[in-house]
Amino acid sequence: MKLTSALRISKRLPVLQVVKMAVAVALAWLASQLLLPSDLPIFAAIAALLVVQPSVNQTFGRAIERTAGVIGGVIIASSIGFFLGQSSWVVLGTIVVSILVAWALRLSPVSASQIPISAMLVLALGATTPGYALDRIFETFIGAGIALVINALIVPPVLIAPARDAVGLLARELADTFDRIAQALRTPQTPIDLMELMIKARLLRPMLASAEKAIAQAEESLMLNPRKAKLRVALDADHAMIERLPTLVTRAIGMTRALHDHYDASLQFEPSVQAFSRELARAAHDLALLAREEGDLTVVPEPPDPDVLALTAPLRIVTPHPDHWILIGSLMEDLRRVREEIVGDRA
Repeated sequence: MKLTSALRISKRLPVLQVVKMAVAVALAWLASQLLLPSDLPIFAAIAALLVVQPSVNQTFGRAIERTAGVIGGVIIASSIGFFLGQSSWVVLGTIVVSILVAWALRLSPVSASQIPISAMLVLALGATTPGYALDRIFETFIGAGIALVINALIVPPVLIAPARDAVGLLARELADTFDRIAQALRTPQTPIDLMELMIKARLLRPMLASAEKAIAQAEESLMLNPRKAKLRVALDADHAMIERLPTLVTRAIGMTRALHDHYDASLQFEPSVQAFSRELARAAHDLALLAREEGDLTVVPEPPDPDVLALTAPLRIVTPHPDHWILIGSLMEDLRRVREEIVGDRA
């Protein structure tokens, strides 16, 4: 069972990417045979196969890594082979030297593994073939270039929708958290209720990390993408939204923690707490307005009309019971910061 899980992945590659890989390998093979008919275009096929990645930017990076590794391996192999020949121990020594050079230069895993592979193939297969090393470099350029063009032209993937969904989900869950806190201030709570409230609030942090990761992936999917200009506007809107959410997550967890640690049954009878509860419910309403749920990816939603926002004027706080003033003070400061983030009035 463990061996099977190590060999297989939980989700297949997208069919489109598999098609791109097949097309890139076929075209690289044909192009190399036309330009370099003397040898089988193994380097071109391998380059095309390994260079095709989910995004155009990743493909470009992989093409550079792959090509740099081939060039480095060819240079090392040609230099050593010129002075020491092509015996088996020379091939072995060249592989070791290539590994050490890649380590010393702190190259990426792709380039670090490609250098010794290329060096080995050049010495093992091309020792008696004039121009073999240079042909393999040219061949790699052909395969990597074709893979890059194919990935750019055949519907390059755009990850705007997952980013929008992740940001919207987090914003809506934040609004629900504020609603739950407001409800907890209005009605009696059991220890189990308070623990459930705390557990749900703690889930906001992994949701925030997931949303930030989705934004980063969407940003990468647009780099070097031909549709970048058209879709950039939608991603900018998500960027603007995600910038507000970390502070709101921190405040939501802080409010929940304060309520969990300092709650008592008489809290609901405090006039200030009831007023605070209403304002927090309004904050949840306004945050829900800002959350993007659906819409055209190429259009940025109009900001909510200020008259629609439910947040009201600052509260007047009546002196609370001595047992409650720490909790009420903490909640009020958190509400002030929440309001600043939602209406965009940051200090």
